[in-house]
Amino acid sequence: MYISKDSKVIVQGITGKQGMFHTQLMREYGTKIVAGVTPGKGGQEVYDVPVFNRMEEAIQETGADTSIVFVPARFTLEAAMESLDSEIKMTCIITENVPVYDMIKLIEKAKEMGLHLIGPNCPGMLIPDKIKLGIMPGDLCHFGNVAVISKSGTLSYEITKAIGNEGIGVSAYIGIGGDPVRGKTMVEAVEYYVNDKNSKLIVLIGEIGSNEEEKTAEYIKNYVDKPIVAYIAGKSAPEGKRMGHAGAIISGDFGTAQGKIKALKIAGAYIADTPWDVPKIIREIL
Repeated sequence: MYISKDSKVIVQGITGKQGMFHTQLMREYGTKIVAGVTPGKGGQEVYDVPVFNRMEEAIQETGADTSIVFVPARFTLEAAMESLDSEIKMTCIITENVPVYDMIKLIEKAKEMGLHLIGPNCPGMLIPDKIKLGIMPGDLCHFGNVAVISKSGTLSYEITKAIGNEGIGVSAYIGIGGDPVRGKTMVEAVEYYVNDKNSKLIVLIGEIGSNEEEKTAEYIKNYVDKPIVAYIAGKSAPEGKRMGHAGAIISGDFGTAQGKIKALKIAGAYIADTPWDVPKIIREIL
């Protein structure tokens, strides 16, 4: 997995309101939060978690391999770049409104160093009953064999909860975020979980805007033999109006829900008409 129950996590921005709040919730879930980093706040503690001024110090003291970023958008480039420079295996950026050019720099850096980057403007990742790296509710589901990959945050909570309510287990939940430029893409996430032995089926939650679902459909058609269940939000979205996410906007025939659904159908995916159809389809397949 990108992360595991053994991941040792640093919270960047741990002394801020969001950092403190979600540190507590992640720890209660069982996530191993080993350190926090806030420049100028070294030597403090947050819920018994030691705070350091720099990533390098935190890693030397704790052996951390994962980071989650809760710093304001204007500081995200510096914070995430420090994480990558420290060779942290997985950096998860929760922050929204991160400038596109900053993300381009971070994505190039991550690829250059062979490191994983999730986000920005994302809910994070969850391996049920093992680790919560993010802001999603902790009671969505139990561990199982269905991987959920989503561009949407709250919609994916609804669908994943519905899956759990049907008694179906989830091997991993990954919210890649809805910004137009981000770390892991839907195609990369699908590729990863196609090769994950714990994941027997993959759920895709997409939305209007960009051509990412179409690219994913092409990959599925050529390389995937696991069942894919997809739900695409935004069937009634008007042209030219952004719907929730920075990347969720239709321009002419580009980025429509109908186009994405058609591409995924051709690729062999099972299409859910409503969010609550997803667990029903999964049950029929499994």
